[in-house]
Amino acid sequence: MKYLANDLGYYGEFGGAFIPEMLQPNVDALKACYKEIIDSYEFKQEFIDLLKNYVGRPSPLYFAKRLSEHYGTKIYLKREDLNHTGSHKVNNTIGQILLAKKMGKKRIIAETGAGQHGVATATVCALMDLECVVYMGATDIERQMPNVKRMEMLGATVIPAESGNKTLKDATNEALRDWINNPEDTYYLIGSVVGPHPYPEIVAKFQSIISEEIGWQLDEQIGRTAPDYIIACVGGGSNAAGVFYHYLDDENVKLIAVEASGLGIKTNETAATMACGDVGFIHGSKTLLMQDGDGQIIEPYSISAGLDYPGIGPFHANLFKTGRAKYIDATDREALDAAYLLTKIEGIIPALESAHALAALEKLSFKPNDVVVVNISGRGDKDMDTYIKNIVSSHWSLNRPLT
Repeated sequence: MKYLANDLGYYGEFGGAFIPEMLQPNVDALKACYKEIIDSYEFKQEFIDLLKNYVGRPSPLYFAKRLSEHYGTKIYLKREDLNHTGSHKVNNTIGQILLAKKMGKKRIIAETGAGQHGVATATVCALMDLECVVYMGATDIERQMPNVKRMEMLGATVIPAESGNKTLKDATNEALRDWINNPEDTYYLIGSVVGPHPYPEIVAKFQSIISEEIGWQLDEQIGRTAPDYIIACVGGGSNAAGVFYHYLDDENVKLIAVEASGLGIKTNETAATMACGDVGFIHGSKTLLMQDGDGQIIEPYSISAGLDYPGIGPFHANLFKTGRAKYIDATDREALDAAYLLTKIEGIIPALESAHALAALEKLSFKPNDVVVVNISGRGDKDMDTYIKNIVSSHWSLNRPLT
């Protein structure tokens, strides 16, 4: 597949492993063994069994009848929100925890923004009886407290990141520092398609179960394996990588990724990397990120903690550069309105991250017979405080009839 990483971990001009010398042994050890481990029959069987009997896969592909009528096309929702732990993140943590155990690691560290990856990591660490430390921005801890309490109940130690704007970027920085200081027994379980090679490749591979299922689920329901459009939100980009994966070489499938533009791309309060960023280096890879003229990272903003990141994974930087995928953006207000609409007419409360993907439906033109798949990457339980605070300022009312 021409859009996947080469042997050096590059997606076109993006990727690689640009890391401190002290991290080189850790990354080298991972590169030396990960392919052999994850390609082994034993690993695959254990991974598939846990996805089925622990996570609850396959996740449904749901035909959203009322949403389809509203937009005049055929919309299917890939229900990753129904996975154990409430998002797509567990697909990756199941795979990486098995990899860590095969490598003999006893201590797991992770970064998290919205808390979904932190919860998924804490969950698999409890399952495998491994120590778990999760770094989370202090700002995100305040706005995602239910997930913080879930992590702690699962036995994880949650450490706040107090630097920068105290969000996902800063949590990732702290996790990398921890890994440098604890190379022998610690495995860094990265949550998105970011970081030094081979992490983007590993995460995309484990998340590819999403698009693999879509193929046969569509075939069962409508007698075809490929949709016309696939839409997903993107911060670092793991859920989008997973839902795009098996359709990368099918140019008939239009891939749409939706970034968080916060208060707007013309303001300083945005996280829309593709609209506002350029080539640079962040967290061990060459990619696209928001930076000033001196190469210093511009702090991002989004109402969604999971999309509040100043860069994007090299997987996506290459899809953007080559034009294989279209990257658009949605503001806080547009995402909130999309979430309220889905709740009103389908009885599904999406995560704020997924709400950005849903906002794309207002921005695109579809034909009546188009098949559109939207990835609902997580459920909205964790965002209820934000939804409740904002609904009074929305043009939506939970009791207002649809127009």
